[in-house]
Amino acid sequence: MAESDVPLPSGTVAALRDGAQGLEVLLLQRAQRPGDEAPAAWVFPGGKVEDADRSGEDDAARARLAAVREAKEEAGLVLAERDLTLISRWITPDVSPRRFDTWFFATAVRRDTPIVVDGMEIGDHRWLGPEQALAAYQERRLKLAPPTFVTITWLREHREAGAALEALAAAEFVSFRPRICRQEGGACILYPGDSGYEAYDPDSPGSRHRLWASPDGYRYERSS
Repeated sequence: MAESDVPLPSGTVAALRDGAQGLEVLLLQRAQRPGDEAPAAWVFPGGKVEDADRSGEDDAARARLAAVREAKEEAGLVLAERDLTLISRWITPDVSPRRFDTWFFATAVRRDTPIVVDGMEIGDHRWLGPEQALAAYQERRLKLAPPTFVTITWLREHREAGAALEALAAAEFVSFRPRICRQEGGACILYPGDSGYEAYDPDSPGSRHRLWASPDGYRYERSS
């Protein structure tokens, strides 16, 4: 395998807080690139593992260090490594021009925690309830990548940060290795646990764990 084909290790963290109306999650908007007319994506704080993170004993530990460092650099968030709950791992498909092996964490922060974006990589930030974020996505006011969309979909089931973290910690850990099945008008992206995952077959009967992607947006489906 060529070095360029190896996914870059990275870490990201969903910062949660208890807002006036319930659970809220921090989203950062990537800075607009010169000449790029498409709106920049909204993401969780995070980035690739750097030399400063190499002291971690394994991939997950190094990604945890990267998530903490990036949260401070991008948003001014000071987080403790021990307070980050590991919730998932996403490895971008082989067909992607840039590939990442990203470990997703979550943590709770105080409601009055200040956010200071760096103004270079990050241009803006918002605290949004999961339902607010998903509605803004459907209305095309927020651009979300599939991992962010799926994580926010998980969060919509919870009203408080503590309950969300407990549920995420207790849930079955999933290493997402998406398998993209092109279809008319879009794609069905299969995830581990879907009955059609191994055969790349969206029509296989049984359990569902997939993302439907169409011009109208994403729809996440998961069943036992």
